[in-house]
Amino acid sequence: MGKLTGTEAHRDRILKAALTLLTKQGRDAVTTRNVAEAAKVQPPVLYRIFGDKTALLDAVAAYGFTAYLAKKHQSARSDDPVEALRAGWDLHVKFGLANPELYLLMYADPRPETESPAARQSFTMLEEHMQRVAAAGRLRVSVTRACALYHAAALGVVMSLLASVPEQRDLSLSSTARDHALSGITTHASSVSTPVIAVTASRLRALLTQPGKGTSVLTDAERLLLSEWLLRLTEHGN
Repeated sequence: MGKLTGTEAHRDRILKAALTLLTKQGRDAVTTRNVAEAAKVQPPVLYRIFGDKTALLDAVAAYGFTAYLAKKHQSARSDDPVEALRAGWDLHVKFGLANPELYLLMYADPRPETESPAARQSFTMLEEHMQRVAAAGRLRVSVTRACALYHAAALGVVMSLLASVPEQRDLSLSSTARDHALSGITTHASSVSTPVIAVTASRLRALLTQPGKGTSVLTDAERLLLSEWLLRLTEHGN
């Protein structure tokens, strides 16, 4: 990979300096003055690249999260989408406990109108996992609802654990909450109690989003209408 030059090099140096300050001293230490000094750039350079402190913090969160994923994506992807979902939960919790300041930067200051890019990236990954579960016929609720429930549960677990000192953390809370969350949104592959209508509708709706699934015979309007009907069946077919 070629050497970074100009603005790109400045941006990378600033983000590394800001992430180091965040990790070692906490969010309050990530001031534009401190970051500029640590990165050995003039404050106007920082403002020219990032605009303001909020944009800088968002970029730091995305930078740190991407760097973390680059290291952690070495694990093999499971052929079982539910197991992949389980592994995704464990990765999320491990990330939060290993990077508390970065995690809090991503999730502890919710701004619905300007969601953290890193938090949005994380949620997009969850949606992709959940689509696989639905396409396999293993989801008992809509993808949207399943993502919201699963994410809220994982977020609550991490926040709860971070509120305790490391020596007093009960890590079994994570696995217990994970398994309860999974049981609420997924079905067993051969369960006789599977809500057939909801699961089938959820699976078909997930397949509609995948290319090459024979939906080209439908117009965009027809596909949208069918998706709405399937969503209604998913949510009320239990």
